[in-house]
Formats: sequence, structure tokens, C-alpha cells
Amino acid sequence: MKRLLTASFFALIMAGMTSCSVQKQSSAGKVNLPDKKEVLEVSRRANQYFMNKWPDTGKEIIGKKVWPSNLWTRAVYYEGLIALYKIDPKKEYYDYAISWSDKHNWDMMRDTYTRNADNQACGQTYLDLYEIDGKKNPERIKFVKASIDSMIATNKVDEWWWIDALQMGMPIFTKLGRITGEKKYFEKNYEMYAFTKYKHGGNGLYNPEDKLWWRDKSFVPPYKEPNGEDCYWSRGNGWVVAALAKTLEDTPKSDPHYQEYLKDYKDLLSALLPIQREDGFWNASLHDPTNFGGKEMTGTALFVYGMAYGINKGLIDRDTYLPVVVKAWNAIAKDSVQPNGFLGWVQGTGKEPKDGQPLAVDKQPDFEDYGLGCLLLAGSEVYKLK
Repeated sequence: MKRLLTASFFALIMAGMTSCSVQKQSSAGKVNLPDKKEVLEVSRRANQYFMNKWPDTGKEIIGKKVWPSNLWTRAVYYEGLIALYKIDPKKEYYDYAISWSDKHNWDMMRDTYTRNADNQACGQTYLDLYEIDGKKNPERIKFVKASIDSMIATNKVDEWWWIDALQMGMPIFTKLGRITGEKKYFEKNYEMYAFTKYKHGGNGLYNPEDKLWWRDKSFVPPYKEPNGEDCYWSRGNGWVVAALAKTLEDTPKSDPHYQEYLKDYKDLLSALLPIQREDGFWNASLHDPTNFGGKEMTGTALFVYGMAYGINKGLIDRDTYLPVVVKAWNAIAKDSVQPNGFLGWVQGTGKEPKDGQPLAVDKQPDFEDYGLGCLLLAGSEVYKLK
């Protein structure tokens, strides 16, 4: 049954659609792309702040618990660092990533045979470094492959019960599929993705009506936001955007599920257009701007990454999305990245809009690494825009 939008949210959507329509019409003219030197400077500045603060790549992260430094938050940072390295190949970036991988023996977090995507996320960087060095060091992917092969050896496909897991896990399967040429990685990737999309939470975590994703079964209807709308967490949907962009990058177009990934990716991006904030950011709660509304960098950066990637690859309409990307990137560069490289407006770890709130330009999140990873992923694709 089609759900009714609240009057206030309907007005917001219509205003946003009008804005996007105007953007598309005006974008036939020249859109001023961010200056490449400035994009690089912003990315370098934020990254240098972090590298200066964390010179020891193996140092444990101490918060409410003690975490090894190859946990998922740090893994996302290194994904971003590798993306930066590919447009700005500084040896210090490469050495920093190699040092981190060496400190953890190129293994998953705590257990090679973990089935938890968060614990496997570090494997994305190991695979990237293996390829950067011309596939000359098979020990770099030994444990990644063993971990994923152990999952393929079973019939279980329900491990990705929260949408963040798609970004942590899917790119490992598709990278291994591309590197080895073995279809089993693409097949298992789809089986697990399909379970998340269609079955977790009862009928799946994807809502084809709104083209957005619930974070996990805790947020499927009848759960509602204060304004009566469904709860769509910005960063959670950002993780899905990133997962699909990376999956499209490595999955052959001949794969039987490529078109479904592409449709889900394009549909999700289209759902973001009318709800971009006037200042360029997206709210932490995508369909309830009154529930901890305000600037939020991580979800916004992941949306920028996914949209800029699509423009660069010719997957989405440039005239529609370029003004949105430029507006969002400019907002991040101006309002989030501070003169010393510190990132403001970063929502701390969690699973919903209220976590880590309230945000501020000078507030330190509980983990500062994944936000930087999101920024570097975005910057790397914005840099490539032509």
C-alpha cells in the first residue's frame, strides 16, 4: 500500500524537485567545476592532519573498547587513502598503507575466518596494494581469499543484515572475482546482496517505493521518524551508494546481475536529488529534516563519491547530477574541512540519525578515521571530473 507523505515533507520534496529542475535547466550552461588544485589541497590537508596524529599505523584505538587498528573505521580511511594515492601518487601514502597492512600481517581483524563484513573491510586495501604492486606479492591476498573462500564454501547468505555491511563486504567479493577471474565470487556476492535487499527484516531492507534503504530490521515499518516518515539514515544509504559504485566498477557488464546493480544504484541516486539541503549537505535523517537536522559530512561525502563516479563513468546524466555534486563538494570543502585539516560536521559511529548528536564544526567524533575515508573517496572522484 502506498504510504502517505506528511504535508510538511511533501512540501519539502516538491521544493526540492523544483530546485533540481531549475538546476538541470541551468546546467545546460557552464557549471564551474571545483579547481583540481583546490580539490587536491583540501584532500591533502585533511589527510595530513590525520597522518600527523596517527604516526604509528599499528597503534590500537582506545574508546569504550580497545580496537585493533584494522577495524572497519580505519579500513574505510585506507580505502580513501588508496583513492587519493591513485590521483596523487605520493610515496608517503603508499608507505603508510603498506605499514598498516604489515602491522596486521595482511589478515582480517582478529580472525581470518570471520564472516563479519566489518572485520573483513581491511581486505579491500590489501587487494588494492596487491594490484598496485603488479600482483607480485600473493601473500598480500592470502588471508583475504581464505576468508572469502570459507564463506563461499557454505550455503549461508544472510550475514549482511545491516546495510553498512554492503560497503564493507561487497567490494572484496567483486575485486577477488576480477583478480582471479572466478565467477564464484560474483555469484556469492549477488546471493548475499539479494538476501539483504529482499529478505532481511521480513521483506528486505530496500524500499522500492522510496528507492532508499532501511539500516536494519529495527527500522523497517512500523518504525517511524518523528514526522511519521520512514527512517532512512544518510550514512547508511551512503554506504550502499559506495558499495554499488565499487561493485559496478569490478563486475563484468555480462554478469547476469549487473543491470540490477546499475538500476539500484541509479534509483538510489535519483532519490537523493530532491532532498539535498539548500547548503549542499544532506541531513542525517533523509526523510525527516526535523530529526537532528543539520549539516552532516559523511553521508554527504559518500553521495558525492557515488554521483561523481557515475558522471565520470557515464552511468548517470551529467546535466542532472553535476550541479548537485559541485554544490555538495563545495559545502564540504568550505564548511567541514578546517584550516588545520580537522573535519567538522562528522556524525560519530552508530546506526541512526540520533547517534553522535548534536554535531558541530569543532566536535570530535568517537572515531575520526572513517569520515576522512569518505572525504578522500569523494575528493578522488571530484578531482577526475572534466
